[in-house]
Amino acid sequence: MNLIGIIGAMEEEVANLKEHMTEVSVTTKASMEFNKGKLNGKDVVVVRCGIGKVNAGICTQILVDDYKVDAIINTGIAGSLKNEINIGDIVVSTDALQHDVDATNFGYPKGQIPRMDVLSFPADEQLAELAQEVCREVNPEISVFAGRVVSGDQFISDKDVKNRIISDFGGFCTEMEGAAIAQGAYLNHIPFVVLRAISDKADDSASVDYPTFEREAIGHCVKLVENMVKRL
Repeated sequence: MNLIGIIGAMEEEVANLKEHMTEVSVTTKASMEFNKGKLNGKDVVVVRCGIGKVNAGICTQILVDDYKVDAIINTGIAGSLKNEINIGDIVVSTDALQHDVDATNFGYPKGQIPRMDVLSFPADEQLAELAQEVCREVNPEISVFAGRVVSGDQFISDKDVKNRIISDFGGFCTEMEGAAIAQGAYLNHIPFVVLRAISDKADDSASVDYPTFEREAIGHCVKLVENMVKRL
């Protein structure tokens, strides 16, 4: 892999990565700053895409068209959808789908985009396996899980909504960008993986937990990405 694209939704998710880069050149497009340089000796483009699926999809396409990236890593935080996945733990995507897509009136299952040939977008198996291996090495104090990431343009902080998403999709965590990045990578035949550190439980406590544990969760993801890039 000659050039790796690294996307975070918020500045907090990419700031430390940018601080550790060298030989950086910055280009602005679609109101996003693309930081191209070296991270741990590897060529990368690090970018804050902004929150939500549209921002994430636009950012992914720019990485493909303008930078010709060989792979995409999406780093960030999410709400847990499983009792055993605790705040601070990391979920590595096996696949990703959009929980707020509903074309069931046309015969599609919930989450499937009409006229697309898949329900969910599969992550690259090698990237996912490497992420799990590296996470166990550099974050031994937490647990790492491999499973489905579900995305939608909603911050999930209602127990009933959380339970519906679990029932419909069996996801491991929920957030707002990963599946859009996955869709863009899938359409362009680019390997990807979504990495999510858990900041809250996506229930009635989420609004309290999120600001408290955001920094800790991001720290786990940053350490994972930095060391994962070194191994690519």
